[in-house]
Amino acid sequence: MTKSKESLLEFPCRFPIKAMGRNHDDFESVVTEIVLRHAKMFPGEAVATKASGEGNFLSVTMTVEAQSQEQLDRIYNDLTESGRVLMAL
Repeated sequence: MTKSKESLLEFPCRFPIKAMGRNHDDFESVVTEIVLRHAKMFPGEAVATKASGEGNFLSVTMTVEAQSQEQLDRIYNDLTESGRVLMAL
C-alpha cells in the first residue's frame, strides 16, 4: 500500500463514491458510466440507489477500488462537470 502526501488514505483501497442529482430515468447509468471510466467496482459490491422523500432527487453510491488520490480527483471532477450531478461525496 502507498500513502500519498496529500491524502490520509492508503492506496489501493475500497472507497465509496456517492453522487446526488435529479431523479431522471438515466441518472444512475450516467453516474455509473462516469465512475467506471476511471475505476473498477470493488468485487461483490452493488450500485446502491436511494430516492429522496418526495422522489425528486436520487443518490447513487458505488464502492470502487481506488488506486490513487489523483484517480479519485478525476472521478469527482468528471461527476461535477457532467452537469447532472448536483453533489458528489
